[in-house]
Amino acid sequence: MATMLNVDPAFRADVLTGLSLRPRAIPARWFYDRQGSELFEAITRLPEYYPTRVETALLERHAGEIAQLVGPGRAVVEFGSGSSTKTPHILSAVEPAAYVPIDISGEFLRQSAAALAADFPKLRIEPLEADFTQPIQPPDSIAGLPRLGFFPGSTIGNMVARTAVNLLRAMVETLGIGAKLLIGMDRRKSPEVLIPAYDDAAGITARFNLNLLERINRELDADVPVDAFRHRAVWNDGHSRIEMHLQAMRDLRFAIDGRPFEMAAGETIHTENSHKYGPHDARLLLRAGAWTPIAEWTDPQDQFAILLCEAQAPGTAP
Repeated sequence: MATMLNVDPAFRADVLTGLSLRPRAIPARWFYDRQGSELFEAITRLPEYYPTRVETALLERHAGEIAQLVGPGRAVVEFGSGSSTKTPHILSAVEPAAYVPIDISGEFLRQSAAALAADFPKLRIEPLEADFTQPIQPPDSIAGLPRLGFFPGSTIGNMVARTAVNLLRAMVETLGIGAKLLIGMDRRKSPEVLIPAYDDAAGITARFNLNLLERINRELDADVPVDAFRHRAVWNDGHSRIEMHLQAMRDLRFAIDGRPFEMAAGETIHTENSHKYGPHDARLLLRAGAWTPIAEWTDPQDQFAILLCEAQAPGTAP
């Protein structure tokens, strides 16, 4: 049985509520304990997983243009920073006054921040352990500084439209009117390309998905039979998204935090969405979230886009 020490009450609530729903679902943010964060970093290096490779190349190629549009002296605030592997391209280009990485996995965050501090010894780095999907109070030390939000990896695609718009509006509150946001957004493409990116031959994404159940067992005094589930990645064309599910391979009974659950063979737990956007979809979503796109870069195959946006005061509609 798992120890009950230092369990995030929001994690317990989301798991118990999500498994009581029909269809069952658990928010994707709970993938990212230390082990889940490490598995995700392994996913980004897989040959099937194109987003990291393509986005990194875009940042390298267009860093100078981005820097000209952003200007020096901003506080760079990265939402869901993870290992911050793409961040050096931005920090080297835009001459920031400070860097604030935000991530839900505290140990992983501090390790990544320490590695960046070694590469940027003169830069003020202030890691902030927080769930960036919730309202965030930035450090007092960046008060008065113009800000650049950095949200790479198409993480915005993990959210349904309503949640994504709410997050974008919360980013305006965090960063302020006049702030800029550099955001990655994945494009729509053939399921023959998409599905392998989320169901790789080496099984790393399957381990990442199943680790959510292992985390439940570790932290929530649970006895979920992890080996009775399998990873599934499916393309939902109507919603323009890849969905990840954990599917029960037989009838199951288990308990979490003393609460009993039953699942029938074939039933799934929906664990993640990854929405894909056409160019107009992306811009409409950003505008709905109170961000005005001012520049966009994509690769020759139009697989992935990075957009630079500005938070502007709301105007009066005609």
